[in-house]
Amino acid sequence: MTETVTRPHRDHLVRWAADKPEVLVLSADLTSSCEADAFRDAYPQRFFSLGMAEQNMMGFAAGLAREGFFPYIHTFAVFVTRRPFDQVAMAIAYPNLPVRLVGFLPGLTTPGGVTHQAIDDVGLMRLIPNMTVLEAGDATEVTSILDVAQAVDGPVYIRQLRGEVPRLFPADEPMRLGRARLLADGDDLCVISSGICTEEALRATAALQDRGLGVRHLHVSTLKPFDDPAVLEALSAVRAGVVTMENHSIIGGLGAAVAERMAGHGIGRRLLRLGLRDTYAHGASRPYLLREYGLDAAALVRAAEDLTGTRLDIDEADLAAVRVGTLTAAEKTEDL
Repeated sequence: MTETVTRPHRDHLVRWAADKPEVLVLSADLTSSCEADAFRDAYPQRFFSLGMAEQNMMGFAAGLAREGFFPYIHTFAVFVTRRPFDQVAMAIAYPNLPVRLVGFLPGLTTPGGVTHQAIDDVGLMRLIPNMTVLEAGDATEVTSILDVAQAVDGPVYIRQLRGEVPRLFPADEPMRLGRARLLADGDDLCVISSGICTEEALRATAALQDRGLGVRHLHVSTLKPFDDPAVLEALSAVRAGVVTMENHSIIGGLGAAVAERMAGHGIGRRLLRLGLRDTYAHGASRPYLLREYGLDAAALVRAAEDLTGTRLDIDEADLAAVRVGTLTAAEKTEDL
């Protein structure tokens, strides 16, 4: 079992911004839900609550950015990408302004159903010129993602995690822009995961390696730009094929980025994309949704069997034995 950190973004944001007076936080009536309440209390003159008016908030943030500030917009991912898409593109990205769009409840991390599940946000933000797209996968990345975003000269979209977040990576190994993490090495199968799917992938890759399968597992936190040489080398080196795992539609997200990279470089390997398959998800707990839509460790085992043509005889008990998160974190149903 690994450490679980409670609300890592909330307290870190206050500490991180202490010596950065130009950093402002904007909220769309979801201040506590997006863990911006401690910042509001610590720096009330640097906090703006703009209500449920996300389109207006983008223009407001753009104006602040033009005056030398760094606005960090905090709201749910669906409300920071889909609802104000035109304003993000025209008011923020077109003039290449340093606005940071922090989107919470990415993908299937909420039981709130289709109105709150951001399953297309990565695709939307990857479409926009000048936009950098980042995604946190554990508590270490939840906190270090702020330094990465702040160093970008232009707009940034962040898929952020909240609540109880497992620490999968050492605290002294922060996220690096455009660099994947190598979590396992092997020559048979390449697994590329992002966000909360990496915890599931870790469970599966450990079981696969126990069966003698060589797995090269990369965790990706920069979804745009997507040009890490280590990813290209991993795609080219493995024998059986490639599996991507993402908390998103397979259209426009990580799987699409990998497919584009493979096609552009003439890499002739099979690619299986694990993600939502051109469908909306219903509301339920995270473990149920990951299982229902084929985004859990068992789905990765099935994909490995498909690519290798081998029956591996890995069951739920085997996967539970190598579980890397805590039961509390994995089985918790996150509220709105």
